[in-house]
Amino acid sequence: MDVSLDISFLGGPRPQRGVGVVAPFDFALDRELWRWVPDDVSLHVTRTPFVPVEVSLDLARLVSEHETLGDAVRALNAVAPEVVAYACASGSFVGGVAGEQAMCEAMRRAGEVASLTTSGALLEALTELGARRIALVTPYTVSVTQSLEEYLAEAGAEVTGRAFMGLTRHIWKVPYRDVVDMAHRAVRGGPADALFISCTNLPTYDVIARLETELNIPVISANQVTMWAALRHLGTRAVGPRQRLVRGRLPRPPGSGGQPAHRAPVLPEEQEGWT
Repeated sequence: MDVSLDISFLGGPRPQRGVGVVAPFDFALDRELWRWVPDDVSLHVTRTPFVPVEVSLDLARLVSEHETLGDAVRALNAVAPEVVAYACASGSFVGGVAGEQAMCEAMRRAGEVASLTTSGALLEALTELGARRIALVTPYTVSVTQSLEEYLAEAGAEVTGRAFMGLTRHIWKVPYRDVVDMAHRAVRGGPADALFISCTNLPTYDVIARLETELNIPVISANQVTMWAALRHLGTRAVGPRQRLVRGRLPRPPGSGGQPAHRAPVLPEEQEGWT
């Protein structure tokens, strides 16, 4: 008999730290989020109520209402997460920088817990990478894509190229080859410091490292930056082999502050140690 296995069983499971995730009702990539998460962290995912609206600016506003977010965070309180992440790109950039900050504050009030959004995490990641010139890939319609560009411009970033698909449903079914093709089209628009692949319902985990090799710039995605920022708050790294953002500087420990997510990114040549 293996005594070590018996002791492990009697001792119960290892302690877990919790990350609460509020996702839109149509979010289909729970497993992708988990791929960035180390073994000692658990995700606690809840969804916003269903509304019969396709992906659009109207839907982005509906799934990001403060009352909706507050109810979701209060539900997560039952499992006491250390940080709560709103995992929706369009829902967190549709109101601009001020709107994103107000969403974080609404979640903090509801749960008395540190809170972040995908779009706030995006700006934090751009600052970490020293990237201001951004190429965009989105599955969205032109109006939703333009809203993302306006959000980035307000934060001090310049969009140098974009590729979008015009989808209003079933975004999680987009194959990796389409994401790769769009990425190559987006960077043809002009020199870019980084490529951002938007929408938490667009699969990206396995294409990030490949694209970084092919394009020779950092590649970040909505789900990646959300998990990176949430885990960074815990003082731990996300799991993303050969992904530049994930293998960057050691995460700041909880409570140490750091740069606010809404600060305008700095140019690569302005940031010490950028590679």
